[in-house]
Amino acid sequence: MMAAARTTKRLIDRLPPVRGRLAEAPPLATITWFRVGGPAEVLFRPADREDLLAFLAAKPADVPVTVIGVGSNLLVRDGGVPGVVVRLGRAFAEVTLLRGTTDIAAGAGALDLNVALAARDAGIDGLAFLSGIPGTIGGALRMNAGAYCVEMKDVVVSAEAADGQGQVHQLTPADLGFGYRRCSVPEGWIFLETRLRGASGEPGAIAAKIAAIQSEREASQPVRSRTGGSTFANPPSAKAWELIDRAGCRGLRRGGAMVSEKHCNFLINTGGATAADLEALGEEVRRRVFESSGIRLEWEIRRIGVPSPSALAEARP
Repeated sequence: MMAAARTTKRLIDRLPPVRGRLAEAPPLATITWFRVGGPAEVLFRPADREDLLAFLAAKPADVPVTVIGVGSNLLVRDGGVPGVVVRLGRAFAEVTLLRGTTDIAAGAGALDLNVALAARDAGIDGLAFLSGIPGTIGGALRMNAGAYCVEMKDVVVSAEAADGQGQVHQLTPADLGFGYRRCSVPEGWIFLETRLRGASGEPGAIAAKIAAIQSEREASQPVRSRTGGSTFANPPSAKAWELIDRAGCRGLRRGGAMVSEKHCNFLINTGGATAADLEALGEEVRRRVFESSGIRLEWEIRRIGVPSPSALAEARP
């Protein structure tokens, strides 16, 4: 008797039903600022918090989950992202002023800029720095994002996150374990929302701060290019861009990837770059900086997914 042919079940067929949207193999390049990278095996856009928690509780334990925001500080490798990629949408983007306080509750999917603008309109000072950080609040929590001498650790009162089984955890600043461009919350947990605290201020003065931040970013950073924000974290007692400049990397190219002439801690897709081009260029910058200064730069941009087969073949000795 002939043995039955073995079949491999598609991941999307193994997943529990949801009220949001599941999509098989959608391109991620269209939603990342670099405009590069392969597809998600499955992309999940939950309808709301309950939909996300139910999915996490019911999904097969062997299925990896990766959460992304608006793709501003993200490099998706050309081979795509295995498992389920979760993208938090409008249901996670609510920004609420807490009456009688100078606190704001912000969903993990809320744009940092929108939180800064809501604080401005309410006369809450201390959150204008968020207008200089592209991305969402969830990503800002994950990396303790900061700009203009203020970091998330300076304003976070509490946060909520879901673990891989859909259980919600209430987190204090101590639980978050903020450090420079990092937190200690397990990588597989998904931030849901946070409570931020500012101080009483005058909307006009706060608006002026935001305008100054926007103007400085426009003047000093390649904000209109296909970029992913600051590429490397500043090492102790040094600035990454200065180390990169001294190593002769300003304007350095690989394929369609280039180190920005305007701010050399930014990589740019000049058109036609692959994720492999960008990552290899970043590694070449790290090598040259280490050779010239003895300092090993650490990636600040989050890199996810797997290389393409061609990139793997090229990397082999």
